[in-house]
Amino acid sequence: MSTQLIRVLIADSQPIVLEGLRSVLSQYPHIQVVGEALDGVEAIDKVVQLEPDVVLLDLRLPRVDGLTVLRSVQTRVARTKVLLFATAENKDDFVEAMKLGCSGILLKETATALIEKSIQRVSAGEIWLDSTTTAAVIRHFASPKEFPAAHSAASTSSNGKPTRERAQLSQREREIIVLIAQGYKNKEIAEKMFITEQTVKNHLHNVFDKLGVSDRLELALYAIHNSLHVKA
Repeated sequence: MSTQLIRVLIADSQPIVLEGLRSVLSQYPHIQVVGEALDGVEAIDKVVQLEPDVVLLDLRLPRVDGLTVLRSVQTRVARTKVLLFATAENKDDFVEAMKLGCSGILLKETATALIEKSIQRVSAGEIWLDSTTTAAVIRHFASPKEFPAAHSAASTSSNGKPTRERAQLSQREREIIVLIAQGYKNKEIAEKMFITEQTVKNHLHNVFDKLGVSDRLELALYAIHNSLHVKA
């Protein structure tokens, strides 16, 4: 089966990073680097001109910062997915980026093998967050001052339907939600709970259906909003 070509634009302030990313991505025939940008103004111009499928975006860009680029992309080229390529020191901006419609966060400290995987997931419409960035985002959303902005994700599903009452959740489902809210992956949850990974997936399917959420981030935000993350 042929894999659909994913057109990628790279925006980073360091030429050596651009060269490194270009080299890594050249190994994958289903990924085509269609453009590069060294600053925010150039990034916006090239996204509008080239309309790539995915933008690998550094937050610390000269002239115009990454969050401003993200806002512009979401407004002007909504079909383009934005994947932040950031360092752990940028974690204070992660929540704002997710609110602005960022499709994922890839840490510069991560293994190069995950670059292709993250691009493919984001291109397919999924959210890419590893356990470290998920935990960072969730901790920030857990702050009371974040609840008004997080309300739409925490209390309604992606299709606009209100989430259902948590009384329908079983004890095992609550335990899994706690671990999701702490940033654990399915395999890690299975190991902690001494169950199979497939059983975890089955429980998550039921939880998503009961609460009317569509992904792990919405579930984690719901858990924080309703204090489920401290009520196993």
